[in-house]
Amino acid sequence: MAPTRAPAPGPRPRRTVRIGGLSTTYRRRQLVVPVLVLVVLVLAAALSLGRGDYPIGVVDVLRALVGLGDDTQRFIVLELRAPRVAVAVLVGIALGVSGALIQTFARNPLASPDVLGVTGGASIGAVAVIVLGGASATGVLGGLGLPAAALAGGLLMALLVFGLAWNKGIDGYRLVLVGIGLSAMAQAVVSYLLTRSDIQDAAAANVWITGSLNGRGWDQALPLAVALVVLLPASVALSRVLGVLQFGDETARGLGVRVPLAQAVTVVVAVALAAFAVSAAGPIQFVALVVPQIAVRLAGGSRPPLLASGLLGALLVVGSDLVARTVLPATFPVGVVTAVIGAPYLLWLLVRGRRLTTL
Repeated sequence: MAPTRAPAPGPRPRRTVRIGGLSTTYRRRQLVVPVLVLVVLVLAAALSLGRGDYPIGVVDVLRALVGLGDDTQRFIVLELRAPRVAVAVLVGIALGVSGALIQTFARNPLASPDVLGVTGGASIGAVAVIVLGGASATGVLGGLGLPAAALAGGLLMALLVFGLAWNKGIDGYRLVLVGIGLSAMAQAVVSYLLTRSDIQDAAAANVWITGSLNGRGWDQALPLAVALVVLLPASVALSRVLGVLQFGDETARGLGVRVPLAQAVTVVVAVALAAFAVSAAGPIQFVALVVPQIAVRLAGGSRPPLLASGLLGALLVVGSDLVARTVLPATFPVGVVTAVIGAPYLLWLLVRGRRLTTL
């Protein structure tokens, strides 16, 4: 008699949590992974805060963050180094959540704010301010003029992409194709502006459009933090609707979802997250593309989880900035490091997609 084969294990059961009249389900991995990522993020941020001309140990950095330690260490950590790390964390969260929203909506792992032209529009706004007003007119890239111009450029480009892709609703692939075309046009405009600038302004613009945290402070962190206070709850509220939209527009309509409105709100929230992030630190490439796919592979599920994506985005930006400042032979913009990480991943996605289509 042939031995019977044990049945294949099914998916792990989902747990239910209830708060008053509200309830939701979750898997254990979806909670364990964000907690572990948060612990690593805290350690990476403490390590980054301790690196510099005046090195400070991780334990002393953690003591300084809670108000202990000597006055010199507290001043260096809280006043000199904390603003840059805070901007890195907030930018990473914004880009990670934005990428998760866009990839879930478009049902395409290649979709990201970079593809939709948001970073291209922000680059046009920022470079125009630098070229037309000079780097000094923007407060050495730290005043309100450049971030405001970048934010306006990103939002206007997103509005243009949204308008061209709209046809009784938004199709994810149509949105991506329109975004690719407008991104190429935006890059051409930026290149033209650079040719019309003098060498000092062109150098300043090139640093910004690469994505850099140099010179970032509370002036950039506070507006981004306020934006996240509004946009992150909106992203969480959209999560349930996005889960329904994954089954297709007809199914979503049958379940009572107002598809055009849900699509429009999702795009607006995702674009606003990316635009505020770009206005604070420049277009840091590939974070919104890579992080959601890593998060979905770690936490499981059928779509990128928002919480894990945001925390992984913060970890990637903080870690890349630490590498750019301490490991490389010169102070590189953080966008160079994220590009080195993200470009091979993009190629892997393209090769993997080609193999799947030939099977």
